[in-house]
Amino acid sequence: MPWLVTMEWRDALFLHWRADAAALRAMIPPDLALDTYHDHAWVSIVAFRLAGARPRGLPPVAAIPTFNEINVRTYVRDHEKAGIWFFSLDATSRFAVRAARRGLHLPYIDARIATTWTDGRCAYQSERAWRGDASRFAAEVRFGGVARQAEIGSLDYWLAERYCFFSVDGRGRSMRGDIIHEPWPLYDATPLIHTNELLAAADIEPIVEVPLAHASPGVTTHAWPWHRAATS
Repeated sequence: MPWLVTMEWRDALFLHWRADAAALRAMIPPDLALDTYHDHAWVSIVAFRLAGARPRGLPPVAAIPTFNEINVRTYVRDHEKAGIWFFSLDATSRFAVRAARRGLHLPYIDARIATTWTDGRCAYQSERAWRGDASRFAAEVRFGGVARQAEIGSLDYWLAERYCFFSVDGRGRSMRGDIIHEPWPLYDATPLIHTNELLAAADIEPIVEVPLAHASPGVTTHAWPWHRAATS
C-alpha cells in the first residue's frame, strides 16, 4: 500500500528520562507491551516544527500551514513492531488538533508554542490553552560538532528511530500508524530545563533529573493509513 501523507519534521529537540516501568505499564493498553532498553523504561519530550503536511499527490502549495508541536511519549510494541505511545501532543494548529483527535484518537492539545533554532542552540517555550489546562514548558539545548546517525542497537537509536505510533479507536481497539523516514541526523546536546510541567500533567515522575538530550535539523516523513495493531 502506498504512503498516504508526507510532512517535514524540522528543528527537533529531544529530551529523554528514565521512568518507572510499572507506573508506565499501568498507563498503556493491556494488549500492547511496554518496550524497554536493557530493562529500563523511558519517557521523552520531543518538540519540532511540522511543515509541508499534505496528502500524497498534492503539491506543496496544498499543505496545511507550518505549526509547532511538543509531544510527551513512551515506548511500546505490538507483536510486529516497536513504536510510540503518546501521553499528549501540544500543537499550535487548531485544525491539526481537532483532525488528529477525531481521526486518529490522539490526545492533541491546543497550545501556544514559540521556537528558536540558531547555530548551536534549539529552544522551545509553550503554554497550554486547553479546558483550563495551562501547563507550561520551556527548555533549550546547546549543541556543536557534526550531526551523526545513531548506531543500530544503541540507546540513541532505540529512542529516536521509531517507525510507528499506537492509539486506541472509539471501540477500544489498539490501532497503529506506520511511518518511514531517513535516520535522524542527531547532535549530542546539553539541556537546560527552565520549566517542565508536561510530565507532571501526565502523572509521570522521571527517575533522573537531567535528561539525555539531542537536537536535529529534521527529517522528511511519509505516513501510511491507520490500521489495527497486531495484538493477537
